[in-house]
Amino acid sequence: MSLVQTLFYMMSFIALASAAFVAATKNLVRSIFMFFITLFALAGLYVLALADFVAITQIVIYVGGILVLILFAFMLSGKETLDAIAQQRNKFISIKKIPAFLLAGLFLIVLLNMIFKVDADNLTWIKRAVTVKNEILPNSSMTENIGINLMTKYLLPFEAISILLMIALIGSAHLSRKGERQ
Repeated sequence: MSLVQTLFYMMSFIALASAAFVAATKNLVRSIFMFFITLFALAGLYVLALADFVAITQIVIYVGGILVLILFAFMLSGKETLDAIAQQRNKFISIKKIPAFLLAGLFLIVLLNMIFKVDADNLTWIKRAVTVKNEILPNSSMTENIGINLMTKYLLPFEAISILLMIALIGSAHLSRKGERQ
């Protein structure tokens, strides 16, 4: 087994085990920190898949932004809210959860069907990409190409999205203000 395969299995195990812990634990603080580990393991898998920009984006956006936002929301929530969440009766199987289990079972059937019936080496779009040399190689400079495209061809949509995100940030700060609303 090569080093890349060993790293893949190790990162996959860490991602799956920490995600299972996040879903199974009742302690919100431990769940948030294990989610942090899950996101870093996913970023490691992206690096192994030669998707360096996606890995960096995963760390900056999800770990640096969303996870910190979740942590602050937890820390700023009132003791009454946390106590009410802790006292909820939470059965694993109940009548209310049957649609979710059916949907999860359907997704599992589709996933297993795809894994066992699809021959990835004989797909036409993969063969076409190999023949025209449309492949991602380890020496390709993906991040540089994305940066050049963002600052030239896609500058207007990039700036429009940044303005939209700034408006959303100002709106959420206004809504979260404590005090008298007018």
